[in-house]
Amino acid sequence: MASETKHSVKLSCSSMDSVASHDSLIHGLPDEIALLCLARVPRRYHNTLRCVSKSWRALLCSEEWHSCRKRNNLDEPWIYVICRGTGIKCYVLAPDPTTRSLKLMKVMEPPCSSREGISIESLDKRLFLLGGCSWLRDANDEVYCYDATSNCWSSVAPMPTARCYFVSAALDNKLYITGGLGLTDKSPNSWDIYDPVANSWSAHKNPMLTPDIVKFVALDGELVTVHKAAWNRMYFAGIYDPLRRTWRGTENEIALCWSGSTVVVDGTLYMLEQSLGTKLMVWQKETKEWTMLGRLSDKLTRPPCELVAIGRKIYVIGRGLSIVTIDLDAVRVDGFLVSSSTGPLVEHDFPPERCRVISI
Repeated sequence: MASETKHSVKLSCSSMDSVASHDSLIHGLPDEIALLCLARVPRRYHNTLRCVSKSWRALLCSEEWHSCRKRNNLDEPWIYVICRGTGIKCYVLAPDPTTRSLKLMKVMEPPCSSREGISIESLDKRLFLLGGCSWLRDANDEVYCYDATSNCWSSVAPMPTARCYFVSAALDNKLYITGGLGLTDKSPNSWDIYDPVANSWSAHKNPMLTPDIVKFVALDGELVTVHKAAWNRMYFAGIYDPLRRTWRGTENEIALCWSGSTVVVDGTLYMLEQSLGTKLMVWQKETKEWTMLGRLSDKLTRPPCELVAIGRKIYVIGRGLSIVTIDLDAVRVDGFLVSSSTGPLVEHDFPPERCRVISI
């Protein structure tokens, strides 16, 4: 496990490809057949596969490997949970069919583990840690990327604007960020968009955009923005259209999700309301209102909690990595919310800050 948490050693897939280009993957088998065989090895053994040979290590950090597993429905989703204690730790959880919950696979320490106010997002097979600040340094523009196929951290293009305690979202294979501390008078109404293919950012500014966005929610191919009005401390909502790069107003009722963790499953938005007990809420698009699916015991959820989903299952992850699992296909029986729970997976009692899913 210690070797997995070291981010100083970077794997160069391109260089390995050139070294291993003339080596067959499995002696006596065409590489096409060998790839199909190796792709069926469960994800928990991939670190072992990387140690077999240079050609296998090059294969596992290639796009061909990722595409093959995805194409044949062999990809496995793992959940990456960011918790903060004396520093940032990233806990990797995987579905456990024996317990119908999650089990801890490994623990990683990101390069920027001492920072506050960072934002975390995932795109395809990569996890991004953006910005942040510390006692000795103001808001910065650095971005670190973890590639789950090569199991390594690297730096990518810095943000155009240094930020900390800002909002972010992933939509259509791009990252969107706005707001936060550290902004100058030249960038109070700015937002930045990251393209991972080009490894570049594009900066945008709109004088009419209110600089008080407190939350992004990716929904139906657009970004729902939740704003906090400075004059009356009320919350209202807007929508950003990424194709037209325009903002418009929308029903303010959806802004009630400003304080709760949210997740989208099959185009439906769910929220965990934690102000007066723990309740799972669902956004009704037709009536433009939040309705309650059911209540959850605080003794099981151990708030504050974060929501994350794999398929039709929602996982409520609380302090100490306590987990409540809700199957949306059997969500209610005789009016009660059906769920299963697992006690804390770690000894410490730190709350989760963000949860993201990466499938390999």
